[in-house]
Amino acid sequence: MNEILGYLGWAAMLGLAGIGSAYGTTIAGNAAEGALKKNKDKSASYMILSALPATQGLYGFVAFLMWMFKADNLGFIAENSAVCFGVGLFVGLVCLFSGIRQGQVCANGIAGIAAGHDVQTNTMIYAALPEFYAILALVAALMI
Repeated sequence: MNEILGYLGWAAMLGLAGIGSAYGTTIAGNAAEGALKKNKDKSASYMILSALPATQGLYGFVAFLMWMFKADNLGFIAENSAVCFGVGLFVGLVCLFSGIRQGQVCANGIAGIAAGHDVQTNTMIYAALPEFYAILALVAALMI
């Protein structure tokens, strides 16, 4: 029965990270669609910035896979269900919020590019700041 708690943590890790990426890419993608109406020539820049929040889902997936390899038998999950739950929830929530906030940063950068400003490099730097915390969550999960 303890295994259920561990599996719920793993589900949170994978699911919340994926939801964060889905929201983040949608936020930036919506901005890109609007920006295309103003300046079609910058569509490659819009696409790059729209794709950045997708990485949080990848981090959740990598953490999920690494924990699966760590738990090659049910005994591990039963003995460590609280740890699996905590790590999964932690990684999932960090990636959820990181992906959404990164999408918002990218959306603002897309709007700036569409308005004729040269802000792609700055936007990528600003977008790396919320991403950094998703990377820290992944590294922390792998170190436990």
